[in-house]
Amino acid sequence: MTAPALTIAEILDQPALVPLWPIVGQALGLAESTTYQLAAQGRLPIEVIPLGRRRVARTVDLHRFLGLVPQENGAGPRSQLGSLAGNDEEAGSQPASPVEQSAPTAK
Repeated sequence: MTAPALTIAEILDQPALVPLWPIVGQALGLAESTTYQLAAQGRLPIEVIPLGRRRVARTVDLHRFLGLVPQENGAGPRSQLGSLAGNDEEAGSQPASPVEQSAPTAK
């Protein structure tokens, strides 16, 4: 039985190191047994770090695999999501076509 997947906000709100279960497994949409089995076989898409009896992963590796890494300009995923949604000021002035919107900013 799989646990409910984590939301993007829950994934971004994690500390530097996270346990394989439930954080990594749920973020990847895996069941607990599958998470540990893939880790034992070295088949998880992120590096597993043994920490005593625990198995953890770096949050930045999880973010990178899920495509949640900040862009080169320093804008993080939250600001990208906000810019995609637009703000109240831009909502009334947006042109119907994205091509029309990009033309004035290119000049």
